[in-house]
Amino acid sequence: MSYNLIQLAPGAYDLYLDDAVIASVVRSGLRQPYTWTAELLEDLPRSQRPSPFWEIEHSFPSLEELCAWLGHPPVKANNRHTASQGA
Repeated sequence: MSYNLIQLAPGAYDLYLDDAVIASVVRSGLRQPYTWTAELLEDLPRSQRPSPFWEIEHSFPSLEELCAWLGHPPVKANNRHTASQGA
């Protein structure tokens, strides 16, 4: 089981399990401290939820803590600004 986070916009990510998007990861709050939430896209029975999801939604005080909970998946940042400059 291999997770990956792909940034969509600042504070918003798709969470992939192998090659399928299974959850969204979003930052909420206008100011720090932010809350980061991982939410499964499907309301699966507990027995069918991928580890470590016990609930449909889990919240964390930082993206780093959320990533640690997921086992430190690779994170691909959205670099539109640098990509448009040919970087």
